Amino acid sequence: MKYLSASTALLLMSFAVNAGNPDENKPILEGPYLGQTPPGLTPTTFAPGIISTEGWEYGVVFAPNMKELYWVREVDADTDPKQEFVVYEQKNNVWHERVISPRSGTPTLSTDGNTMFFGRSYKERAGDGWSDAKRLGPDFEDIRIMRVTASEAGTIAIDEATREGDGMLRYSRIIDGKREAPIPFPKEINTGQWNAHPFIAPDESYVIWDGQRDNAERNANLFISFKQEDGSWGEAIKFGKEINTGSSEFAAQVTPDGKYLFFNRNVGPDNTDTFWVDAKVIEKLRPKK
Repeated sequence: MKYLSASTALLLMSFAVNAGNPDENKPILEGPYLGQTPPGLTPTTFAPGIISTEGWEYGVVFAPNMKELYWVREVDADTDPKQEFVVYEQKNNVWHERVISPRSGTPTLSTDGNTMFFGRSYKERAGDGWSDAKRLGPDFEDIRIMRVTASEAGTIAIDEATREGDGMLRYSRIIDGKREAPIPFPKEINTGQWNAHPFIAPDESYVIWDGQRDNAERNANLFISFKQEDGSWGEAIKFGKEINTGSSEFAAQVTPDGKYLFFNRNVGPDNTDTFWVDAKVIEKLRPKK
């Protein structure tokens, strides 16, 4: 599995539109979710041949208006591999692809869609574009953050890339208008190895992440912890075999409309695809009161 890191190069990142017509010779995509047929409780490949190809793609995230879809992909893998940051934008019900820039970090969006996170950096919407890159703050500079997700209250969940796989998952709230120093999640979440790519629910009622537990072979699985009535975090619950397979599943995220869970799965050598499943799979795991 390819582990992802934020890059200091994103400070130079430009949101310029590439020359040429990126939609040429591509199918016309209309309707919600690129016109794809929604899945049930069994995951299916998302947008085969469009988003999910024979190469490496990662991190599909929708904007809250559900009219922007961002992800990163590898191109020219057989000759000169490179990764690029791409968006599909829906205009007059038709989706149009646009390459934004070379990849710099792993983009995610705040719940209001006005902040785009790239590891330790972020940008804010400014009119029809985005601001220059800003930093989360000095308390985050020593953490090699791969991914940030945010709740409606502004709490962010972050991970940490290490060579040994012992990175901590942390969270940071906004207290009195200021972002606090990141705090490790408890042992219910920070147990095992290779814990990464946390997704905090908009209402902070659960956290989903990927990691490895009780498995000697390197193989990421998806886990979830639900917040208890007393504010503590419940024991980690492993998603079922329909989601967790013999391959690695990682980088889960629920769509802003709350309907679908997206995640990545390694389906072959140098091939990572995007899968989606009805978000009811989350409620099936929620402990009964």
